[in-house]
Amino acid sequence: MGEAAKAGTMRAIGLMSGTSLDGIDVALIDTDGGQEVKRGASMTVPYPAEFRARLVEAIEAAKGLTGRLKRPGNLADIERELTERHASAIKAFLKKQKIAASTINAIGFHGQTVLHKDIVSDMNDWRTLLTDPSLRVERARYKLTIQLGDGPLLAKLTGIDVVYDLRAADCEAGGQGAPLVPVYHRALVAKLPQRPVAVVNIGGVANVTYVARDGTLIAFDTGPGNALIDDWMLKHIGTARDDDGATAAKGRVADDALRFYLSHSYFGDLPPKSLDRNTFIADVVDNLSVADGAATLAAFTSAAIGRAREHFPEEPLLWIVCGGGRRNKTIMAMLAATVQNAVVPAEAVGLDGDAIEAEAWAYLAVRSLLKLPITFPGTTGVAVPTTGGVLARAGR
Repeated sequence: MGEAAKAGTMRAIGLMSGTSLDGIDVALIDTDGGQEVKRGASMTVPYPAEFRARLVEAIEAAKGLTGRLKRPGNLADIERELTERHASAIKAFLKKQKIAASTINAIGFHGQTVLHKDIVSDMNDWRTLLTDPSLRVERARYKLTIQLGDGPLLAKLTGIDVVYDLRAADCEAGGQGAPLVPVYHRALVAKLPQRPVAVVNIGGVANVTYVARDGTLIAFDTGPGNALIDDWMLKHIGTARDDDGATAAKGRVADDALRFYLSHSYFGDLPPKSLDRNTFIADVVDNLSVADGAATLAAFTSAAIGRAREHFPEEPLLWIVCGGGRRNKTIMAMLAATVQNAVVPAEAVGLDGDAIEAEAWAYLAVRSLLKLPITFPGTTGVAVPTTGGVLARAGR
């Protein structure tokens, strides 16, 4: 049996299924929702290729959605299967770690993002455009974010309370709804001597958290992470990754294509700002060899991260990289050549670069239960620090 959380802390499991679509990350932490964090075990449950393909179809099917509540077509079926897969992952994790479900206070459930975009409407007809009550904010621009995942069903299947839909309250309050991990990044680096520090997550999309000397947060999506490279490799070699960046290392960067990518209007926008996985497409490098295309896309990811410095008041003294992209040696080398100070994988400072996002969802679940803010003006653009999340009680 796993030991219970200490008095004053909660034990939570976080679940993350990211934009890379590779599987479910499960992680355990004990935390007080502040700087006290005890990181526990973690594991990854890969998606079968068939289900991953269905998620790609779901993302395509979601492009036309204008509200969060409806699941037309087969999206409802995919959502149920996705939730059942998450429940199975929880049960496998608890069994492997010999932990009783009764010792877990909550599950933080991210679900699968299938849409994250701006909807722009005329101020005079915004009520007719948006039928979802959660989006009724009188602004000309709305951030619509949709994550597949049934929180009440997950609570029923696992017998554990579930905190889900953690982005919605921020969007309702006028925020971007992303990124949400920065407050956890701040807790993780609280005891490091370096300040300011940047924590970069390279998943399908890349994002950065800048933790200032006084703890102030600046965070935003920097640009593509692994998504373009994964799509490129899947198209050309049938495997959705460039292991260790080996293919990119053999190629040459196409400067014209890189300049074209970096001329996108997104890079002129001030943070906070966030991206959809499909904001950028790999078609720009279609005329290149496999290696040159991979090299150019790796250069785009690293250059976009480097440009984040334009929005920081000081140069970070340390760049900590987590997510699957830290294993791409070409991206890491290119990033190190772009920025002024050290670039290191999360493991170099005692963290688990694969588990951080799942851990973060556990941390956010606890903060949600404690009614503590999870988003901030400097992370999502929300006017004031805002809590969020919906609680689904087990057994209800």
